Amino acid sequence: MSAPQVVVHRDKELMAKAAAARLITKIVDAQAARGSASVVLTGGRNGNGLLAALAEAPARDAVDWSRLDLWWGDERFLPDGDPERNYTQARAALLDSVPVDPARVHAMAPSNGPYGSDADAAAEAYAVELAAAAGPEDHGPVPSFDVLLLGVGPDTHVASLFPELPAVRETERPVVAVHGAPKPPPTRISLTLPAIRAAREVWLLAAGEDKAKAAAMALSGAGEVQAPAAGAHGRSRTLWLLDEAAASQLPRGLYPPASA
Repeated sequence: MSAPQVVVHRDKELMAKAAAARLITKIVDAQAARGSASVVLTGGRNGNGLLAALAEAPARDAVDWSRLDLWWGDERFLPDGDPERNYTQARAALLDSVPVDPARVHAMAPSNGPYGSDADAAAEAYAVELAAAAGPEDHGPVPSFDVLLLGVGPDTHVASLFPELPAVRETERPVVAVHGAPKPPPTRISLTLPAIRAAREVWLLAAGEDKAKAAAMALSGAGEVQAPAAGAHGRSRTLWLLDEAAASQLPRGLYPPASA
């Protein structure tokens, strides 16, 4: 477990651009070291803002997009092409504008896909796909992702792990179906905390005043069942990327006063 590092940017636009630059560097370094890289994407306004900033970054061409595996931390269990699906939004923000290898873009199944309306079967299938991608060096049922991105909700949820719901208590399965989510749509598929913690680095994104209380709670020792974001950490690094509004309730000692 890595202690969280907090970086605060002036506003959400600067945060997105800086996060995109960090991600490009991390992908390039991983590809140089191991030949390929793996990133877990997140949806929501901050996740999509990062992808849009990455699409506009001149340095994006430093990435070998054909040697990048892309996964998702969660997905809204909706029909293929639905504008609310994280995969649909990621395509619009970034993926349709870069030469990714379709075989290395690992979308979660839609509700009109091979498993029909059975979200539990779709979750199990994603777990099987993750296990197939894991190597002996990963020591577990999921790959050691280079970077796993998570947006933080106002209620401290990450991926589709909501406070107090069964999914946040899962300790064995890497992927679960979520039923009765408190925000629409109620049915989702999500990585669990054990799968999230397999990542080398976990980056949590939060911008806006509505995220201030959640960031303060998660970074102040709250339990992961009550505040799922508190349980999200990487094996070598846990990075919180915030704007000033989201950081407004944090103790000043948590981050350098000269943060960009």
